[in-house]
Amino acid sequence: MKPIHPHPRRSEEPIWWSLFGAGGSWFAMITPITVLLVGVLVPLGLLSRDYLAFERVHGFASHWIGALFILGSIILPLWHAMHRIHHGTHDLRLNLGVMGKVLCYGFAALVSLLAVMLVLGL
Repeated sequence: MKPIHPHPRRSEEPIWWSLFGAGGSWFAMITPITVLLVGVLVPLGLLSRDYLAFERVHGFASHWIGALFILGSIILPLWHAMHRIHHGTHDLRLNLGVMGKVLCYGFAALVSLLAVMLVLGL
C-alpha cells in the first residue's frame, strides 16, 4: 500500500477544472436558449425583429448585466473548449508537456482579455 505523503504537491488543476465545469454548464444551459431566440425564432418571424434592433441590443450590451452575459457566452465556453483540447492531446498521446498547457490556457486567457476589452469598450 502506498504511504500518504504528508506534504502533497500543489496543483493548479482545480482552477482549470472549475473553468471547464462553468463553461460546460453555460454551454449546456444558456447557449441553446440564446441560439433558439437569436438564430431561429427571430429569423423565422416567430418573434418580432424589434427584439434585435440595434438600439435595444446596444442598450443590453452596454448595461453591466448584458456585458456579463456576453462575456460569459464568450469566455466560459472558450475555457471549456481549451481545457478539453488540452486533455485531448493527452488522449492522442501528444506529450506537449508545459508547452501544451501554456498554448491552450494562454490562448484562452488572451481571447478572454480581448473579449473583456472589447465588451467594456462599448
